[in-house]
Amino acid sequence: MNIVITGASGNVGTALLRALASDAGGPHHVVGICRRRPPPEPPYDTAEWVRADISELSAERELRERFRDADAVVHLAWLIQPSHNQDALKSVNRDGTRRVISAALDEKVPHLVHMSSIGTYASAEPGTIATESWPHDGIPSSYYSVDKAFCEHLLDGIAAGETTIARVRPTLILHEPAASEVARYFLGPLVPTVMLREGLLRFAPLPNELHIQFIHADDVARAITHILHRRAGGAFNLAATPVIDRESWAQIFGGTGPPAPVSLLRAGAALSWRLRLQPTGPGWLDMGIQLPLLDCSRAHTELDWHPEITADELLPSFFEALRNGTGSPSPPLIPRKGLQAPWTRTARTH
Repeated sequence: MNIVITGASGNVGTALLRALASDAGGPHHVVGICRRRPPPEPPYDTAEWVRADISELSAERELRERFRDADAVVHLAWLIQPSHNQDALKSVNRDGTRRVISAALDEKVPHLVHMSSIGTYASAEPGTIATESWPHDGIPSSYYSVDKAFCEHLLDGIAAGETTIARVRPTLILHEPAASEVARYFLGPLVPTVMLREGLLRFAPLPNELHIQFIHADDVARAITHILHRRAGGAFNLAATPVIDRESWAQIFGGTGPPAPVSLLRAGAALSWRLRLQPTGPGWLDMGIQLPLLDCSRAHTELDWHPEITADELLPSFFEALRNGTGSPSPPLIPRKGLQAPWTRTARTH
């Protein structure tokens, strides 16, 4: 297939390039679209690279040209930081997605795979298990969730015509080569990741209400390849077991600390975020508390997909990668090197 991937140098894009390079249904011709071209090293040397910023109006012409002969477009590009600049986020997440969708439909691309998220779902009672039919209106206090829901509503409002559209809705995606990126996006430059070791993680004060699912980027990439081969349409939930709560955390790391009240954690996150001491707004905690758990039956039955890496295998490996500053030569995933003052960090990356 001729496959065009936006945001191909990021977390999921890196895993998808590996998956497509080893895909038994290949070889494929892959075009990666990103703002900063990665070096010609594996797995980035398997793609033809095009520099384009989908937040800019000038990108429309490039998108249409690259989509013209594509069998499929996989839209991964997304901006998480800078969280204090909502206009910058919306220029990529909302306007950029609109440009990608419009170009794909105008060029009659047979298959559009849109990377959505568990964050697109509306709130639910604790323990609720949601299929793909759960309302996808987002969590209002989370800019990430609101933008994901906005993009899904864009898809709701279009007539796809000759284009089959798939929506991939994974839970939180972790991946060892993306550990440094995750640290920059969610922990900030002042958090000493060397402290994230089992002896201390067993004292984490997780709230009783917390319930989160995780999935490895390689498993997400495999699901996307299955979607591409089947030219599957519609939404697909993706998550690995077990659900991470106080009990499963204790089984993985040997214990948990006393449960912290959600209100206290949220107040601390909000204050430290406003003071720019760390980059994670309180909306991320709200998602961890309010979002439903994902029922992945549709992916199991229609894609013949099952995650190969469980969450209790993934978390220790990922925390080790965080401690080691693991990364990848792609600009978004570049390895972390020690502590950085807040004023030295990159303002914008995706």
